[in-house]
Amino acid sequence: MKCTIQHDLPGRLRVHLCCGRMTLSQADVLEYYLLSVEGVKSVKVYDRTQDAVVVYDGTRTGVVRALAAFSFAKAEKLELVPEHTSRALNREFEDKLAVTVMRRCVSRLFLPVPITSALAVLRSVKYIREGLLALWHRKLSVAVLDGTAVAVSILRGDYNTAGSVMFMLRLGEILEEWTHKKSVADLASAMSLKVDKVWLRTEGTEVLTDVRSVRPGDRIVIRTGGMIPLDGSVVEGEAMVNQSSLTGESMPVAKRPGSPVYAGTVAEKGECVITVEKVSGSGRYDRVVRMIEESEKLKSTAEDKAARMADNLVPYTLGGTALTYLVTRNVTKMLAVLMVDFSCALKLAIPIAVLSAMRESAGYHISVKGGRFLEAVAKADTIVFDKTGTLTYATPTVAAVIPFGGQQEAEMLRLAACLEEHYPHSMANAVVEEAKHRGLSHEEYHSQVQYVVAHGISSMVEEKKVIIGSAHFVFEDEGCRVPAEEQEKFDAIPAAYSHLYLCIDGVLAAVICIHDPLRREAREAVKALHDSGFANVVMMTGDNRRTAESVAREVGVDAVYAEVLPEDKAAFIRAEKAKGHTVIMVGDGVNDSPALSEADAGIAISTGAAIAREIADITVASENLFELVILRKLSQALMGRIHGSYRFIVGFNLSLIALGVAGVLPPTTSALLHNGSTLGISLKNMTDLLDEENASQT
Repeated sequence: MKCTIQHDLPGRLRVHLCCGRMTLSQADVLEYYLLSVEGVKSVKVYDRTQDAVVVYDGTRTGVVRALAAFSFAKAEKLELVPEHTSRALNREFEDKLAVTVMRRCVSRLFLPVPITSALAVLRSVKYIREGLLALWHRKLSVAVLDGTAVAVSILRGDYNTAGSVMFMLRLGEILEEWTHKKSVADLASAMSLKVDKVWLRTEGTEVLTDVRSVRPGDRIVIRTGGMIPLDGSVVEGEAMVNQSSLTGESMPVAKRPGSPVYAGTVAEKGECVITVEKVSGSGRYDRVVRMIEESEKLKSTAEDKAARMADNLVPYTLGGTALTYLVTRNVTKMLAVLMVDFSCALKLAIPIAVLSAMRESAGYHISVKGGRFLEAVAKADTIVFDKTGTLTYATPTVAAVIPFGGQQEAEMLRLAACLEEHYPHSMANAVVEEAKHRGLSHEEYHSQVQYVVAHGISSMVEEKKVIIGSAHFVFEDEGCRVPAEEQEKFDAIPAAYSHLYLCIDGVLAAVICIHDPLRREAREAVKALHDSGFANVVMMTGDNRRTAESVAREVGVDAVYAEVLPEDKAAFIRAEKAKGHTVIMVGDGVNDSPALSEADAGIAISTGAAIAREIADITVASENLFELVILRKLSQALMGRIHGSYRFIVGFNLSLIALGVAGVLPPTTSALLHNGSTLGISLKNMTDLLDEENASQT
């Protein structure tokens, strides 16, 4: 596309696109196209002037070539723009703000006094009605303060003051709504759904397919622990589906043939086939927005305290207003007090701080579902880790396949991969990847598989019962045995590895040794967590004791519990909470779900099972455990910001009241400073809590 370079500085380029009118969606297309260019750090597109400012640290030539090759049609096909951006939202409120200011200017400069007085009376009806409605419902809210201030000015015949007060109130409403909606929109985008592959049912078989290839009417299979990636309805099977991310319901809902299912929900138990109705899952974003705005999960104790304090202070403001009038008999001073309330700032600035912290977390690949969980992380003294996929890498590998009973190594690996490929667990993925690496195709030749959470898998192959899983599952629950002549071989299996046991018709057929390498940063991350204030770092795993204790010594945890079941982890957390501890749980598997749910804040690894991510309150990326340290720092910084906001709001507004009573500030100036301070503290609370240097120190 033809462009004109307007300004050219080292690392910064401003260009004008010769494209005529540019729509908001086209501005988004250009912005995300340029952001995809190597070396580009930031882009600002101005749709009204068709200009773009590009900041880069690569070569200028690369940016110029990208602009020369750009066209809206080609860039749109790349699908670089996310489903929702904040450009349209910002434009909506920019226009509202501009219209309000222009209307006020026209009214003051060009309209005669009788007309402006009539308009003031007309506009006052809204505020007076809202105040009366609040009183009717026996609520002393901010609406009562605003309605009283406007009504007193109108009754005194001071239409100019009434108009100025209502203008400031309107500006405050627009700015408050804008900051809140933008914070919610940024957070909802950060919590958007990301699913790459689905099991597509075609002609009686299942094919692992890219989710973008799915079309309305296609059938996909959802099993225990799997996320439902698209809206649809159940046509076969039955599953208990966790819908808490959309509805806030804590209990799973039974889904049978004919039941609707929604993108972003997770099958906790069971298996079903769904017919896809919406390929984009576009309803997900709007439902997440509603969940954020309505769910009690979002509210931290600090937010609840702010809301209660704001409501409780209204009667004192009214009392102070009345006392000021009784003492001074000065209506202007009375109005100056009335125009200052604590409620707006407290009810807006504190939630904005929390929403902004959640948005900032997303920048560090940390997804937080509510303010109360950041608060829990800030004050927690105990953190519990699962081992596999958490303290160890999420991509373990198969170290050896040891056959028993005359079985062939390759055939046993093929059979194990055939069973394991349906279930989301790092050890299952290791088996599937090893079979692929060895070139072992494993077309399905078994009947329906049954997944037993935290234990293993059971199925029928050629009329023989085949199970694979933990030692507890195969030897204790299922009563399988080791071939008598191979007991010595079984005892010699290296204990340094994690083990999967494959049995056919009650007899051990193979042991698959899984190399579960410790994360390079694990020891340093645990030390950093200790330094950040965690008094007790615990590791709990279903692995054998020797392996668990070896890992525990290596990473430096305070306590280790081995060979535990999911209910044992949950029971431990309950016991610690009963002692008065605030507990965080970090895990990645289906078997961690009870503990994640029981903890004050459950943290799931992003590459783990979908059900773990769904039940967890916080999700962190799998690349680096130091993200937990960043989360801790960010949470503690948030609590510091909230307490600082309390002090500023109360102190500043008390100063305004004192100056109003002293006659220094007229009502309009009080309203201006009050609304200005509310906006200022809200904008301050929207800024990042951690600078790059602070974050990089982790």
